[in-house]
Amino acid sequence: MSVLTSQKIALYFDRFKDISVTFTKEIIQVTGLLTQQIHLKCGNDFWPCVVYAASFETAKIVANTKTGLPGKLQSSNNLVSLRFCFKPPGETNPVTFFISGRVLASAPYGTSQDMDMFTIQFSNRPPDDFIEIVGRILDANINSTKRKDVRIPLTVEHIRRLNIMSTETAVFIERVPRKCILRDLSFSGSKIIMLGISKFLVDKDAAIRIDFNEPRESFTIAGKFVRAEQVEGKKEMVALGLIYNEAQVPMGYKIRLNDMLSTTRAENRGADGIIAESAP
Repeated sequence: MSVLTSQKIALYFDRFKDISVTFTKEIIQVTGLLTQQIHLKCGNDFWPCVVYAASFETAKIVANTKTGLPGKLQSSNNLVSLRFCFKPPGETNPVTFFISGRVLASAPYGTSQDMDMFTIQFSNRPPDDFIEIVGRILDANINSTKRKDVRIPLTVEHIRRLNIMSTETAVFIERVPRKCILRDLSFSGSKIIMLGISKFLVDKDAAIRIDFNEPRESFTIAGKFVRAEQVEGKKEMVALGLIYNEAQVPMGYKIRLNDMLSTTRAENRGADGIIAESAP
């Protein structure tokens, strides 16, 4: 995991402490949550459970009620500790910690007669590792909307900071792969250069593949070409603006861009060639 400053951790906690993250399949993958290693500790006993959602103040978990858990909770005055275990992409060792709290409420989970959803109120501030993992997701989600039109020109420096493997990649136009070159990226779209004729490409559905390193990740993001212009001096080439389907932009992609933009803004206050304008 990257090492955030104590100031950044405190900022995440203050800004997002009451905002909950639902642990969907995508969020589990992005955070590296090891679902088989999550347990609820009550007294000296451990119960396997599923983390449904969590904030910096509360968590909702799902656990089997036919294992004696309700009685144990009653005898322990609902005091518990929730064991988290994460192995973020690219990391060698998992991060494990407990967060103490109290069960405030429980209710049947869906139509199940064996499973309940328990609401846990944390008794103190979570560990910094938890704040960093969850805070990066919340920060990327908010900035992907607030800064969606900030374009990142793919200079040598920006390619290095983003860990993009190559600007030479593939765009799938109506599922047919075509070679192209990435020119810029944003939360909402990208600009590419390829062989083609503008009038035959604008309004076409397309999907761009972007390969990252450290850790190695590949995203294929669907969208539509909304703008085209000829490349000066190369009549056979066309520059195309691709707008992504907003609901399909991967969280891992948002985090990559947000980390880079946040670091650059802190270092240079916008003076390093990042242009704020309509994207792509």
